[in-house]
Amino acid sequence: MHAEFCRFLRLNSLKMNLVDTHSHIYSNEFENDKNFMLENAANSGVNKILMPAVDISSHSQMLLLEKENPDRCISMMGVHPCSIKENYLDELKAARKYFDERKFIAVGETGLDFYWDKTFTDQQYISFRTQIEWALEFDIPVVIHSRSSTDECIAVIKEFQNGKLKGVFHCFSGDIKQAKEIIDLGFYMGIGGVLTFKNSGLDKIVQEINLDNIVLETDAPYLAPVPFRGKRNEPSYLKYIVEKMSVLKNMSVGEIAEATTANAATLFSL
Repeated sequence: MHAEFCRFLRLNSLKMNLVDTHSHIYSNEFENDKNFMLENAANSGVNKILMPAVDISSHSQMLLLEKENPDRCISMMGVHPCSIKENYLDELKAARKYFDERKFIAVGETGLDFYWDKTFTDQQYISFRTQIEWALEFDIPVVIHSRSSTDECIAVIKEFQNGKLKGVFHCFSGDIKQAKEIIDLGFYMGIGGVLTFKNSGLDKIVQEINLDNIVLETDAPYLAPVPFRGKRNEPSYLKYIVEKMSVLKNMSVGEIAEATTANAATLFSL
């Protein structure tokens, strides 16, 4: 316990400038302590939090949080593959309407999810391709959800990559071959709490790939890193991912923070 407390103090004493590139902090799970969560993030050096959209049910919550914290909380717009159901055209129409009204930092999160349900596989592909076209139209990144579908998502990106398409495979959990394919496509990999999980295998992949192709994320409130695994995740925990990566890459925490923040700034034009 003493060692863990010392670690907590050490990480909180470090001056870092971090970007959480994927965080659902507008979720109802933060309803009762949103301001405290944002304060924790700022105290931990997380100065920008990029918020991916999910669907119609939460767009207004996300945009309100951005309005209340315009310098720190930045919205994307899109339709999550798990929200692609019978009404997927309505979801796409609603997201497109927002794009016609204002600018967004990225399209997302979109992609394919074959883990939970394959009922709407064809519709997921239509939605994914449509949103990639938006990313090219507006010259912004596409943020990809690829659970149990990494190869399929890579294949779709290959269809559209004309040298101008850019983006990130959020919560990357593939193998080294897939990582290299993503890098060859000019895309980044979003690395989060899974990096700290024992036997995830992600640690070995991170050791093999260049830091130039990595951005950091929490995916809050999901996938909290060790020592908070199984609990609610939040942006302030990004420092634990930085710490783990610094060990794996044999670099200082400051070097990891500087490099990944620079990558996020490049990808999302921060």
